[in-house]
Amino acid sequence: MRYRTLSFGIIFIGLMAAFPMLAFGADKVDLVRVEKANRKMQLLSGKAVIKEYKIALGARPVGHKRWEGDERTPEGRYVLDWRNPKSMAHKSIHISYPNAQDKAAAKSIGISPGGAIMIHGAVNGYGWWGWVLQLIDWTDGCIAVTNPEMDEIWALVQDGTPIEIYP
Repeated sequence: MRYRTLSFGIIFIGLMAAFPMLAFGADKVDLVRVEKANRKMQLLSGKAVIKEYKIALGARPVGHKRWEGDERTPEGRYVLDWRNPKSMAHKSIHISYPNAQDKAAAKSIGISPGGAIMIHGAVNGYGWWGWVLQLIDWTDGCIAVTNPEMDEIWALVQDGTPIEIYP
Protein backbone atom coordinates (compact mmCIF):
# COMPACT_ATOMS: atom_id res chain seq x y z
CA MET A 1 0.00 0.00 0.00
CA ARG A 2 2.85 2.39 0.80
CA TYR A 3 4.41 1.89 -2.63
CA ARG A 4 1.09 2.58 -4.33
CA THR A 5 0.71 5.85 -2.37
CA LEU A 6 4.29 6.80 -3.13
CA SER A 7 3.81 6.02 -6.83
CA PHE A 8 0.64 8.10 -6.94
CA GLY A 9 2.48 10.99 -5.27
CA ILE A 10 5.32 10.86 -7.79
CA ILE A 11 2.88 10.73 -10.72
CA PHE A 12 0.86 13.65 -9.26
CA ILE A 13 3.98 15.82 -8.84
CA GLY A 14 5.06 14.96 -12.39
CA LEU A 15 1.68 16.02 -13.77
CA MET A 16 1.83 19.31 -11.87
CA ALA A 17 5.22 20.05 -13.41
CA ALA A 18 4.07 19.08 -16.91
CA PHE A 19 0.72 20.89 -16.74
CA PRO A 20 1.07 23.93 -14.45
CA MET A 21 -2.59 24.97 -14.78
CA LEU A 22 -3.60 21.77 -12.95
CA ALA A 23 -1.59 22.97 -9.95
CA PHE A 24 -3.95 25.91 -9.61
CA GLY A 25 -7.20 24.07 -10.29
CA ALA A 26 -9.61 26.13 -12.35
CA ASP A 27 -8.01 29.45 -11.33
CA LYS A 28 -7.76 31.76 -14.28
CA VAL A 29 -4.97 34.30 -14.53
CA ASP A 30 -6.92 37.53 -14.87
CA LEU A 31 -4.08 40.00 -14.29
CA VAL A 32 -0.32 40.15 -14.75
CA ARG A 33 1.35 42.68 -12.43
CA VAL A 34 4.92 43.92 -12.91
CA GLU A 35 6.88 45.88 -10.31
CA LYS A 36 9.89 47.25 -12.18
CA ALA A 37 11.75 48.52 -9.11
CA ASN A 38 11.51 45.09 -7.44
CA ARG A 39 12.18 43.20 -10.68
CA LYS A 40 9.19 40.93 -10.20
CA MET A 41 6.18 39.81 -12.19
CA GLN A 42 3.13 38.23 -10.61
CA LEU A 43 0.27 36.24 -12.11
CA LEU A 44 -2.98 36.91 -10.26
CA SER A 45 -6.34 35.17 -10.07
CA GLY A 46 -8.67 37.60 -8.35
CA LYS A 47 -6.55 39.04 -5.54
CA ALA A 48 -4.51 35.87 -5.09
CA VAL A 49 -0.95 35.74 -6.44
CA ILE A 50 -0.60 32.29 -7.97
CA LYS A 51 2.92 32.66 -9.40
CA GLU A 52 5.78 35.14 -9.08
CA TYR A 53 8.88 35.50 -11.25
CA LYS A 54 12.15 37.42 -11.10
CA ILE A 55 12.46 39.50 -14.27
CA ALA A 56 15.01 41.40 -16.32
CA LEU A 57 13.99 44.67 -17.97
CA GLY A 58 15.26 47.15 -20.52
CA ALA A 59 18.83 48.35 -20.12
CA ARG A 60 17.52 51.79 -18.93
CA PRO A 61 14.68 50.63 -16.66
CA VAL A 62 13.84 53.85 -14.80
CA GLY A 63 10.91 55.77 -16.27
CA HIS A 64 8.18 55.11 -18.80
CA LYS A 65 9.05 54.15 -22.38
CA ARG A 66 8.87 57.28 -24.55
CA TRP A 67 10.42 56.41 -27.92
CA GLU A 68 11.81 53.61 -30.01
CA GLY A 69 15.30 52.65 -28.85
CA ASP A 70 15.18 54.27 -25.39
CA GLU A 71 15.65 50.79 -23.78
CA ARG A 72 12.86 51.48 -21.27
CA THR A 73 10.00 49.20 -20.29
CA PRO A 74 6.63 50.97 -20.48
CA GLU A 75 4.56 51.72 -17.38
CA GLY A 76 0.79 51.65 -17.13
CA ARG A 77 -2.08 49.33 -18.00
CA TYR A 78 -1.89 47.36 -21.25
CA VAL A 79 -3.16 44.04 -22.61
CA LEU A 80 -1.30 40.87 -23.55
CA ASP A 81 -2.79 40.70 -27.01
CA TRP A 82 -0.93 38.09 -29.10
CA ARG A 83 1.90 35.59 -28.91
CA ASN A 84 4.79 34.33 -30.99
CA PRO A 85 5.74 30.65 -30.55
CA LYS A 86 8.73 31.10 -32.89
CA SER A 87 10.19 34.19 -31.26
CA MET A 88 13.89 35.03 -31.43
CA ALA A 89 13.74 34.79 -27.62
CA HIS A 90 12.27 31.31 -27.05
CA LYS A 91 8.58 32.30 -26.93
CA SER A 92 7.04 35.73 -26.50
CA ILE A 93 3.74 37.36 -25.55
CA HIS A 94 3.11 40.87 -26.87
CA ILE A 95 2.24 43.83 -24.62
CA SER A 96 -0.14 46.29 -26.34
CA TYR A 97 2.30 49.22 -26.08
CA PRO A 98 1.98 51.84 -27.53
CA ASN A 99 -1.55 52.89 -26.62
CA ALA A 100 -3.22 56.04 -27.96
CA GLN A 101 -1.69 58.21 -25.21
CA ASP A 102 1.82 56.84 -25.89
CA LYS A 103 1.42 57.50 -29.63
CA ALA A 104 0.17 61.06 -29.05
CA ALA A 105 3.03 61.87 -26.66
CA ALA A 106 5.64 60.60 -29.13
CA LYS A 107 3.98 62.38 -32.07
CA SER A 108 3.97 65.67 -30.14
CA ILE A 109 7.78 65.62 -30.09
CA GLY A 110 8.18 64.13 -33.56
CA ILE A 111 9.46 60.66 -32.70
CA SER A 112 8.28 57.06 -33.01
CA PRO A 113 6.99 55.49 -29.77
CA GLY A 114 8.40 52.12 -30.80
CA GLY A 115 6.63 48.84 -30.22
CA ALA A 116 7.24 45.09 -30.13
CA ILE A 117 7.39 45.10 -26.33
CA MET A 118 7.10 41.52 -25.13
CA ILE A 119 7.34 39.15 -22.22
CA HIS A 120 9.89 36.61 -23.44
CA GLY A 121 12.49 34.00 -22.57
CA ALA A 122 16.21 34.01 -23.35
CA VAL A 123 17.49 34.72 -26.84
CA ASN A 124 17.54 31.46 -28.79
CA GLY A 125 20.77 29.59 -28.19
CA TYR A 126 21.32 31.22 -24.78
CA GLY A 127 18.63 29.48 -22.72
CA TRP A 128 21.32 27.62 -20.81
CA TRP A 129 22.33 30.99 -19.28
CA GLY A 130 18.90 31.01 -17.59
CA TRP A 131 19.24 32.54 -14.17
CA VAL A 132 22.43 34.46 -15.08
CA LEU A 133 20.48 36.59 -17.58
CA GLN A 134 18.06 37.49 -14.77
CA LEU A 135 20.86 39.25 -12.86
CA ILE A 136 21.11 42.17 -15.30
CA ASP A 137 18.71 44.35 -17.30
CA TRP A 138 19.54 43.41 -20.87
CA THR A 139 16.44 43.78 -23.04
CA ASP A 140 15.50 46.66 -25.34
CA GLY A 141 12.46 47.41 -23.15
CA CYS A 142 10.87 43.97 -22.87
CA ILE A 143 10.31 41.83 -19.79
CA ALA A 144 12.50 38.70 -19.72
CA VAL A 145 12.17 35.48 -17.73
CA THR A 146 13.94 32.12 -18.04
CA ASN A 147 12.78 29.73 -20.76
CA PRO A 148 11.13 27.26 -18.34
CA GLU A 149 9.31 30.20 -16.72
CA MET A 150 8.22 31.43 -20.15
CA ASP A 151 6.80 27.98 -20.91
CA GLU A 152 4.81 28.17 -17.69
CA ILE A 153 3.56 31.72 -18.37
CA TRP A 154 2.65 30.67 -21.93
CA ALA A 155 0.44 27.90 -20.51
CA LEU A 156 -1.17 29.99 -17.76
CA VAL A 157 -1.82 33.38 -19.41
CA GLN A 158 -4.37 33.79 -22.20
CA ASP A 159 -4.45 36.45 -24.90
CA GLY A 160 -6.55 39.39 -23.71
CA THR A 161 -5.20 39.30 -20.15
CA PRO A 162 -4.48 42.79 -18.76
CA ILE A 163 -0.98 43.65 -17.58
CA GLU A 164 -0.20 46.47 -15.15
CA ILE A 165 3.38 47.71 -15.12
CA TYR A 166 4.43 49.83 -12.12
CA PRO A 167 7.61 51.91 -11.72
